[in-house]
Amino acid sequence: MKYKKQKRYQQPTSKFKSKLEEVFNDFLEQNEISFGYEDFKISYLKPEKPSKYTPDFNCPIKDNLKIIFETKGQFLTSDRRKHLQIKQQYPDLDIRFVFSNSKNKIGKKSKTTYAKWCELKGFQYHCIQSTKKFLPDEWVKQIKKLQEA
Repeated sequence: MKYKKQKRYQQPTSKFKSKLEEVFNDFLEQNEISFGYEDFKISYLKPEKPSKYTPDFNCPIKDNLKIIFETKGQFLTSDRRKHLQIKQQYPDLDIRFVFSNSKNKIGKKSKTTYAKWCELKGFQYHCIQSTKKFLPDEWVKQIKKLQEA
């Protein structure tokens, strides 16, 4: 007879849900970019069901506007569906994806990469693996310029 090993509760060592979120947070801090981490929610409707979306990072720029960064190692179908619904309901939100690797395929049998999906759906994205940077220099300059204004 086999016994299941009981899982012990482990105290989280970080407030972040992934290592990518943690290192992205450090990058924003090192570049002296003002930001919030999961500090507000966006209400949206799934078909027939009210829901909430909590962005990973948001950089306030002006007049209550924000640039939202969603850090993704995996980009699941549910994530893609959610972001399409949010984009449809809030077309003026500036949501940008920061992928560990944007060349990953959205599914085992799909030829579509995370990058291609973003291009097809009108989202800006950045790939950490191919650039070795957490954000493109242009985005950092843009954010800093808008936060100074």
